[in-house]
Amino acid sequence: MTKRKDTYGIRKMESFAMTEFKPIKEGKVREIYDNGDSLIMVATDRISAFDVILKNKVTNKGKVLTQMSKFWFDYTRDLLPNHMLSVDVKEMPEFFRQPQYEGRSMMCRKLTMLPVECIVRGYITGSGWESYQQNGTVCGIKLPAGLTESEKLPEPIFTPSTKAELGDHDENVSLEVGAAYIDKVFPGKGMEYAEKIRDYTIALYKKCAEYALSKGIIIADTKFEFGLDENGTIVLGDEMLTPDSSRFWPLEGYKAGQSQPSYDKQFVRDWLKANPDSDYLLPQDVIDKTIEKYEEAYEMLTGKKNLISTKHTKKDCPFRVSPF
Repeated sequence: MTKRKDTYGIRKMESFAMTEFKPIKEGKVREIYDNGDSLIMVATDRISAFDVILKNKVTNKGKVLTQMSKFWFDYTRDLLPNHMLSVDVKEMPEFFRQPQYEGRSMMCRKLTMLPVECIVRGYITGSGWESYQQNGTVCGIKLPAGLTESEKLPEPIFTPSTKAELGDHDENVSLEVGAAYIDKVFPGKGMEYAEKIRDYTIALYKKCAEYALSKGIIIADTKFEFGLDENGTIVLGDEMLTPDSSRFWPLEGYKAGQSQPSYDKQFVRDWLKANPDSDYLLPQDVIDKTIEKYEEAYEMLTGKKNLISTKHTKKDCPFRVSPF
């Protein structure tokens, strides 16, 4: 916007049209915008459960997701590169400097994504616990006998799934089947990439779970997504260790053999299960409780209350509707 004088000497404001952006892809929660040599990923306040987008929005949820991901991306840069370039809207086109995008926008590197979701489980819960009760396995992996609900596993297990289109359900697959999916996109590289992202997934989980435990939070399970950059390097993408993609439990009061309270979307899932005729419309108290849990987890893990954070902190060590 520039200033000029009209014929009467009065200063007037002359505005120029701002370039409008339209999302090139919309997921359950995120919108992706093409920014030329980068992408801008915007986390909305939408919330989903059981692969359905609910009718409500949860105020500030998108900011928690973005700032939580930023924290973990900074924390894990020593393990492998990630796609985050900036969360500062001042470094983005003017369109994203509007108030509705502040705090929830992330400028990212463009990647060719690998077509699997990398799920890692450190504790037995959710669908994993249901499967174990039936046949002693989780996603085809045989586990020791005698485990109880919410018990810590001897070692974290890698249980990948397919990446379903919006409205469809993800499907748990073996490492070999996951490798076959990858091989369709990267011929001859399927098993190589599958084994690498398995190892990265386990390493990321162990590092972050240890840190979270020191802050009073158990990361029961989570998921990661990876892609390749222009040099063929594996890069961590999407979001990271948010309440949408993870199960967070309070360490205080944790006891194996029962379900656990959580800081994630389990609260929403439980309410929907108890109210099957809700038509995916949440009451206000459930919405309020959900964002309260998200913000509490953010503060515990990062030590920050302010959700707007733009400064990279590579040395700092300072939550889902999880389908798994």
